[in-house]
Amino acid sequence: MPPTKPKRAPQAPEVILTDDGRRNVLPLSLPPRGLSRVEAAAYIGVSPSLFDDLVADGRMPRPKLLNARHVWDRLRIDAAFEALPDKEAAGNPFLHPRA
Repeated sequence: MPPTKPKRAPQAPEVILTDDGRRNVLPLSLPPRGLSRVEAAAYIGVSPSLFDDLVADGRMPRPKLLNARHVWDRLRIDAAFEALPDKEAAGNPFLHPRA
């Protein structure tokens, strides 16, 4: 009788933890719709304190209230981020073409 290969146990999918140690149940291809304050700040690349300033002056949206939790809508953050002004490059002839 020929030797048989040992059967491998099926591997469990990789468990991904959030920054606060909770298990992330969403697949990596599905970003969450609601973000915590820290996640929302990281999403646009700023510190939580700067994010607070942006929310206070209206450049970023206010959170939704879910029971006692404040949750930011990722799609509203996207829209607010798109509305932020771009930094114009000095001397770029394509930004202000001459007639």
